[in-house]
Amino acid sequence: MPEHLFDGLRVIDAATVIAAPAAAMILGDLGADVIKIERPGKGDMLRMLSRLPGVPESGLDWFWQQDGRNKRGMTLDLKSERGMEVMRKLVASCDVYITNQPYGARERLGLTYEALKPLNPTMIYASLTAYGEEGPERYRKSFDQLAYWARSGLMDLMRQAGTRPTQGLAGMGDHPTGVALYASIVTALLRRERTGQGGMVQTSLLANGLWSASGVAGGVMAGGDIAQYRERVAAPSALMRVYETSDARWLQFNMVRNEELLALMFTGLDAVEMLADERFAKPGAMWQHSTEVGDAIAAIVATKTSDEWLAVFDELGVPVNRIAIVEEAPADEQILANGMAMVPEAEDVDVPLLVNHPIKVTSVPSVGPRRAPHLGEHSAQILAELGYDEAEVRAMRKDGVI
Repeated sequence: MPEHLFDGLRVIDAATVIAAPAAAMILGDLGADVIKIERPGKGDMLRMLSRLPGVPESGLDWFWQQDGRNKRGMTLDLKSERGMEVMRKLVASCDVYITNQPYGARERLGLTYEALKPLNPTMIYASLTAYGEEGPERYRKSFDQLAYWARSGLMDLMRQAGTRPTQGLAGMGDHPTGVALYASIVTALLRRERTGQGGMVQTSLLANGLWSASGVAGGVMAGGDIAQYRERVAAPSALMRVYETSDARWLQFNMVRNEELLALMFTGLDAVEMLADERFAKPGAMWQHSTEVGDAIAAIVATKTSDEWLAVFDELGVPVNRIAIVEEAPADEQILANGMAMVPEAEDVDVPLLVNHPIKVTSVPSVGPRRAPHLGEHSAQILAELGYDEAEVRAMRKDGVI
């Protein structure tokens, strides 16, 4: 009985940056032998993300350790014939091939599913694109900020009326898209187990961005009145506002959505007299007088700390929460207790805490996070497994193939 679910499964991670490599990382966490392919000399841009201006600088390659862990690494020049010969041998021996290369590059190099399938008909070919496999934007290159966040409509929807669209966070669309790609791969592996057949799976940044926006986009697809929706959110109800406490934290009330909870909320605010005011007594009336009731609530909320208000509303069973700040995450008891962030056991992982992916199966143990590979660290080892001798490996290294 294998120790881990995917022991013996060989995965080729021929992808870059975050989303597709994150799917490979999850497979590696569950025991798969993941071989990370990178360009000689430069490597994956993911190695550099921890040092870019848009993320917290720590002096550690935390982004690379987070999403590059539990893989073996080799460099390969895919523009050379010998490099492509190695890649074809890797493809012939793998169970899963993961790529997010732009389609133009795949076609030039002969790395499309149609080109590789004859080498290994039972493999799962996992394709991540920016905008989808078909259509006029099939060949467009992109990142999650452009395809997931901007192109899907999320960037426009997630702002207050009259304000500029806000840039997203690094990897904000990549990480959930990586989970979707992982789910597609596992679905195909189950099919292969039952039928013996391989196949191609696919997802895109745009598809995942649209899925995230589907609480509004679905209504648009159904012919909903989007103009009315925009008018309503431009002047939100009192309960859709956020409220600042005396300790400069913010509370969210937007799940107080019936008369019973409304009464309990006003009780917690020690403002039951507001229930006697016809402007505030029912959710519909509150909507018509949202500015007045919101200002009244704001004045009350500002008199106590967020801890004090949370204790009041928890006791009453009113669904109110404090808006977290990311600085609190490393010491967040709930996050740590559930392994959402974990302390690496391996001594050579120099990051004190790693954010974990959200895949949790109680009966399926994970591999403890192993250090993400140095550039080309396992090239010679992997080539030896493919049948290359030491002289051939030295020659490839000398010629820049690896």
